[in-house]
Amino acid sequence: MRGMNPPMQESAGNTVYYELKKQIVNMELAPGTTLSEKEMSITFNVSRTPVRESFVRLAQEGLVVVLPQRGTRVSLIDPELVMEAQFMREQLERAVIRLACRHFPEELLAELRNNLSLQKESLMKHDGTAMFELDEQFHRILFAGVNKLGTWGVIQQMNAHLNRSRILWMRTEPHWDHLFEQHRDMYEAIRQKNEALADRLMETHLALSIYNLGLLQEKFPDYFNNQTKIN
Repeated sequence: MRGMNPPMQESAGNTVYYELKKQIVNMELAPGTTLSEKEMSITFNVSRTPVRESFVRLAQEGLVVVLPQRGTRVSLIDPELVMEAQFMREQLERAVIRLACRHFPEELLAELRNNLSLQKESLMKHDGTAMFELDEQFHRILFAGVNKLGTWGVIQQMNAHLNRSRILWMRTEPHWDHLFEQHRDMYEAIRQKNEALADRLMETHLALSIYNLGLLQEKFPDYFNNQTKIN
């Protein structure tokens, strides 16, 4: 029923889960970091049960590894999962931007314009965290504009390893002007209903997600499951 509060234990479990997931994806908890049930229960001021349940949920998403008798650690970035997530995003987002060129609500075009303004501010401030979040918001607005937010949700379920590699790249490469320029050009292509141009721009834009993956593996070997080497 509307207005009913969730059980305390469920609410605590969700809080721990979402906060841990955010810290893992944002690389605040680096790949390979050991996670302690006891320490996390103290940090979040909850019992061990919601922490344990959060570890199970994160393990199901491939973000932590539970090792019998050895505890839990943040999973290494898996290049194969990065490539698979990028493949899915490319196929779906190119389809979405083509739809956006056929019809896109004016109020959401305004949201894209505002997002671009905020991106420009984050570039001036050299704020990589804000730039990453605005990048995600820009793409989410595209899905919202063509009534495909359910599809966006599916993408998010596979996106964690890709996002970790993207954030690592943004911290390594401090110049993101080309990201802003590509977003701006995509906005203009949608506004002008230039479907072919928008498709090419999106393809090029998403290729950046894996362009430097091999270099990142070499520079941060401890962060990656290097059984799969991307050249």
